[in-house]
Order: sequence, then structure tokens, then C-alpha cells
Amino acid sequence: MKSPISRRSGGFTLIELLVVIAIIAVLAGAGFAAGMAAMNKAKRVTCQAASTALESGINNFYQEYGRLPDVGETCNTASGQGVELVTILLGKEASSNSMQNSKQLNFLAGMKEGKAKKGGLIYTGGSSTIEGLYDPWGNGYEITLDQDYDEEIIDPTSSGTTLRGRRVLVWTKGADQKVGGTGADQDVKTW
Repeated sequence: MKSPISRRSGGFTLIELLVVIAIIAVLAGAGFAAGMAAMNKAKRVTCQAASTALESGINNFYQEYGRLPDVGETCNTASGQGVELVTILLGKEASSNSMQNSKQLNFLAGMKEGKAKKGGLIYTGGSSTIEGLYDPWGNGYEITLDQDYDEEIIDPTSSGTTLRGRRVLVWTKGADQKVGGTGADQDVKTW
């Protein structure tokens, strides 16, 4: 009597397939996390460059006119006086006798145009009217100007620290949209 010989068919077992799928999922998850970290770092670098350009533009305005733009001591580039400040620095004020940037110089040359409030200059409905200047997370840049010209500004992100030798501070709350934070959620500051 012959004994039956068991033969394995030429395929993968369910367990082998599940192990391979699990390995692929772990590798994809690690790759996604690394990709997100790289994107967040790129946003922080872009934000730091725009903050520094904004600070430099205000300082260049001061060098040209011997005064800071008259928009109040603090403003946010996503509304009101902050939008007015950006308009002045771009040299796009409406022509009048009260123009602050009477030479219509562009102190923000190279500032990129953004899309959907996610980084850069946003214009209202395709017009030349500025809606705001936004960081990569959709926040406006916070600006503090030394309107008494003593080159001392209270740090708006800490309790009472005086920063000396500065005419302007530019910062943004970062990804978490809260003051402070650590790591990827840390504020982006020019000081």
C-alpha cells in the first residue's frame, strides 16, 4: 500500500502574506513620519526667511526715511494695520500727500505670493489689493515696532524681558498657533 505524499502548492500562505504586508506598513509609516518632519522643517525655514525679510524691510524703510512706518506699536500682517504696513513696505500705497513711502520703494522685493493663506502675500480676488502676509501655517506675522525710538522693546513672547538694540521684532506662533512651544511647535522669531 502506498502512502499519500502531501505536496505544497506553489503559492504563499496567508501567514506569509500578512507578515509581508505588516513589514510594508511599518516601513511606509516610518517613511511618512520622516517626510512630515522634513516638510515641517522646510516650513520653519521658509517662515524664518520671510520673518527676516520683513524685519529687514522695516529696517531699510527706517534707513531711507529716518523713521518707522506709522502703523502703531504692534500689528499682525493678516489684518488692519499689519496689512497697511505690508502695503507701505511694498510701495503700493494710494497716491496722496500723506503717503508714508512717498518714493514708492519696494522694501519687500522677492516676497513670494502665496495661495489660500498658506504662506506668502495674498491679494484680494486677483486684484492688486493686499489681503495679508501669511506664514506657512496660515497665521499673520506679529510685529512690534520701537515707536519711542529708544531701541528697547519688551519681548512679546515672554514676561517682561527687555530686548535692547532693536527697532523691530517679527515673530509667528508656528504650527501650533500658540505662544511658546517646543520642537516643531516652537515660535519662529527674528531675535
